[in-house]
Amino acid sequence: MNKKFLVVGGVAGGASTAARIRRLDEQAEVIMFEKGPNVSFSNCSLPFHLSGIVENSNKLVLMTPQAFQTKYNIEARVNQEIVRINRDKKTVTVKNVTSGESYEESYDVLVLSPGASPIVPNLEGINNPHVFTVRNVVDIDRLNNYVKSDDIENIAVIGGGFIGVEVAENLRLAGFNVSLVEFSNQIMTPFDYDMAQILHKEMLDKGVNVIVNDGLAKVTEDYVELNSGKRVKAQAVVLAIGVRPETSLAKEAGLAIGELGGIQVDGNFVTSDPSIYAVGDAIEVFHQLTRKPTRLALAGPAQRQARAAANHMYNMPQHNKGVIGSSSVQIFDLACASTGLNEKAALANGFQAKSVYIIAPDKVGLMPNSNPLHFKLIYEVPTGKILGAQAIGKGNADKRIDVIATMITMGGTLEDLKELELSYSPMFSTARDVVNLAALVAQNQLFGRYKQVNVDEVRSLVENNAYILDVREKNEFEAGHLINAVNIPLSELRERMDEIPKDVPIYVHCRSGQRSYNAVMALQNNGYSNVYNVSGSFLGICLYEYFNDLTTGRKKIVTEYNFK
Repeated sequence: MNKKFLVVGGVAGGASTAARIRRLDEQAEVIMFEKGPNVSFSNCSLPFHLSGIVENSNKLVLMTPQAFQTKYNIEARVNQEIVRINRDKKTVTVKNVTSGESYEESYDVLVLSPGASPIVPNLEGINNPHVFTVRNVVDIDRLNNYVKSDDIENIAVIGGGFIGVEVAENLRLAGFNVSLVEFSNQIMTPFDYDMAQILHKEMLDKGVNVIVNDGLAKVTEDYVELNSGKRVKAQAVVLAIGVRPETSLAKEAGLAIGELGGIQVDGNFVTSDPSIYAVGDAIEVFHQLTRKPTRLALAGPAQRQARAAANHMYNMPQHNKGVIGSSSVQIFDLACASTGLNEKAALANGFQAKSVYIIAPDKVGLMPNSNPLHFKLIYEVPTGKILGAQAIGKGNADKRIDVIATMITMGGTLEDLKELELSYSPMFSTARDVVNLAALVAQNQLFGRYKQVNVDEVRSLVENNAYILDVREKNEFEAGHLINAVNIPLSELRERMDEIPKDVPIYVHCRSGQRSYNAVMALQNNGYSNVYNVSGSFLGICLYEYFNDLTTGRKKIVTEYNFK
């Protein structure tokens, strides 16, 4: 007797499960339910319709119900909401969203992929017609039509995660005045605070009003009021505060819910009912590094889960290694990517973690479009096990993070990364790629060959009148420097070493860190025992200080910023 599979949710997880079942079993009956009007749409691409990068919203729909039927022999029922799971009868109750009629459908195997819904706080004015969320094609069409057809100039986006940042960027590209409001002290929490300052600057430079450490308190017709009492002009408001896993069906059916609020599944994505599977944004998954449950609302893992779940239905063995959390985003001119744990998360999870932050060319400097790549590598002490990385630049940041994601998945260490052989062409990278360089720097730190301080420590050093040695050339120093730095260029260091005191700590920087590293080693080899390299150097310091200087009005620690 042929099995009957019902799939709840028709986007990444659900559609992929249904397609995999069909590839494994031509005789199975497969029915997919989606409460909205579209199945298999690119929800990650939704914000790009606002700027016209995706001109026609119809292109966001990857496959129609008719295509599912003709290409895969899968029945895709749109505008059909599953409102109840009747586990005792192995049926679901389905409501036709258009007509309001209900009916029951039986199953042998049920797959839940309901996704996650936007969080909407209970605040004054939150239900006004000019307040929007972004989850599907209908949502993005509503928002786009509203801002384009009315006399809209100012838009507030609430929430600085992936959706909020991409919506803010694309609305700005469309010519609107955009304010991005984030409750925490930074946008894009996959990135550490020091790296996020680069993103803050990019948003500001492109005309987005970035507000951090503040949250939404009230919505009115033409402004939003924040917790601080500040009023921000807004004739349209987009809520991107976060998402909550859609677990109501599972809860009502008595399925086990995990400690983080997602549907609990085993390593084969089976719920507490052996006839019911769950994949995608609504479930809790195993984090490969922390060894704890986590929630991960990303399309790539959802598709892998879908394949694994379908394989298990047909007794095909799977090896579930867990997730590490790899993601990327384009923020105006910057490619930004991260994988694994950031330093904050690593420390919070009990790792004895350290990091290195380096700035290196993304390709050979004399090639066209060579730009600095900001790269942060997090590793475990004393094992050197790689825990995570973040990369930001105009070049291929995602490529470098994909290398680190592979290393983490394979249990790689700094030694493995140091020896990793990567392809090289002057047009694509440098002979010693930034990821190899990061491993070398991290090993120097791990083995005690030199010491460093991070960019977030420099303000305190300046304020306490520490001895800061700037080894850039004189013209670079004159164009902008730390207010109490001493300038001895690396080219003159050996002849002028007697000018440098031996009885106080010496903090050395250049522009990006390479010359200062050479200076540190020269000093150490000449009897200086208390020498520190400033990770990120002057470019990193400027980027770290800029946003807070500008938005708080505090005193600068540099005479002039230099971002070149």
